[in-house]
Amino acid sequence: MTIKTPARYKMHVKKGDTVQVISGAEKGKVGEILKTFPSTSKVLVKGVNIKTKHVKPQQEGESGQITTTEFPIHSSKVMVYSTKEKVASRIAYTLNPEGRKVRMLKKTGEILD
Repeated sequence: MTIKTPARYKMHVKKGDTVQVISGAEKGKVGEILKTFPSTSKVLVKGVNIKTKHVKPQQEGESGQITTTEFPIHSSKVMVYSTKEKVASRIAYTLNPEGRKVRMLKKTGEILD
C-alpha cells in the first residue's frame, strides 16, 4: 500500500521568523528559521539540533574533518517567538487596513508580515 502525500503542506512559519522550540531535547531554545521544507513539514533553525559529522578526506594526503551542522526539526515543535515581549505565541490570520491578509501573534497582537 502506498501513501500519497500532497505536493505542498501549509506551514505556520516562514523563512526568517524567530521561533522557540516547544518540545524535545532542544526545548526552550530560540532561533531564526534558515530554511523550510514544506514537503516534509520540517524547518531548519539556527543553533538548534546541531549534529557532528565526520567527513572523509577527499584527496590523498589530506586529513579528515569533523563538522557541525544544523539538522531539520518538525514544524510542529516550534512556535513563533516575539522578541519584544519575550513570549511564544500561536498565529492568527487577520486583515490589515489595506485589506491584505497578514499573520498576527495571538498573545501580543504583533503583526508579522
